[in-house]
Amino acid sequence: MTASASPQILRLPSPEDFVTFAPEFGTRFILTVDTEEEFDWSKPLDRTSHGLDHIPRLAKFQQFCEGLGVVPVYLVDYPVASDPRAAEVLGAAVSAGRAEIGVQLHPWVNPPYDELVNVHNSFAGNLPADLERAKFRKLRDTIEQAFGVGPLIYRAGRYGVGPNTAAILSDCAIAIDTSVRSRFDYSSTGGPNFRDHPLRPWWIDRRNGLMEMPLTTVFAGHLRRHGPAVYPALWRVPRLRGALARLGLLDRIPLTPEGVTLLEALTGIDMALESRLPLLVFSFHSPSLRPGYTPYVRSEDDLDQFYDWWRGVFAHLARHRVRPTCVSEIITAAQV
Repeated sequence: MTASASPQILRLPSPEDFVTFAPEFGTRFILTVDTEEEFDWSKPLDRTSHGLDHIPRLAKFQQFCEGLGVVPVYLVDYPVASDPRAAEVLGAAVSAGRAEIGVQLHPWVNPPYDELVNVHNSFAGNLPADLERAKFRKLRDTIEQAFGVGPLIYRAGRYGVGPNTAAILSDCAIAIDTSVRSRFDYSSTGGPNFRDHPLRPWWIDRRNGLMEMPLTTVFAGHLRRHGPAVYPALWRVPRLRGALARLGLLDRIPLTPEGVTLLEALTGIDMALESRLPLLVFSFHSPSLRPGYTPYVRSEDDLDQFYDWWRGVFAHLARHRVRPTCVSEIITAAQV
């Protein structure tokens, strides 16, 4: 296969690339957790200014999910995988199939440390191919050693995939990439542009069994059908975006409790179901499980609201007969 024909995550799929699932799979949802170190999002990145104080809080969230029959997918980065507490908290659930472990690469805190720490290099896909591969392999091996299972799913930190990422994932037996955040554009800071990427899963490399499972973000409001064209044009006018959302004309809704109200999330779910998406992908950052470590959960009251958000979302999905799924089920249901 030539370099020009190599599988690419950023290449828009053709209609024949979309994944067809077994009929009994129906419409499902999956919960992914960006399981990462705590750091100050407002300050420049560095290799050492981070913590892992929230790791014990993963136990409560795991118990919460188990009580509702949801199998969370923890996308673990190097500081977390290297902390024995992570395996202590999640290891039994992973072994029993009540949770799953995947890979999340934050290159600035992941050895080998051969690059400058800056915004451009924080997107792993911008690194030289050999360095991106070395970092990924180190992380994958650390996860496998800590949890006793080989991870099958990947999300690039900051959604930072690049031209070499797909080949690295295929070579390392990853079955699902979930780095594409459709409807978002990170190119202004050197990252990828996912503005035009679809919301349905597609084959990146069908021959090697590598699919893309994009995060779910939908447009809502009377102008939602024009969202892909209109919303990017409003990027530099946030007040106008806010006004359109308040007027019920146009709103962009990612399926996350971080910065999205429960009412907005329920609307987003309804829009996703109206679009007949086979898979709804939810996400959040694990430091939100302890107050003070993300902008979204600042107090214990905020944390209570965070759990209430999930209760409301799960109940709404159940009313619409949308069942939870997990990585192993998705791989089994995908018809190659």
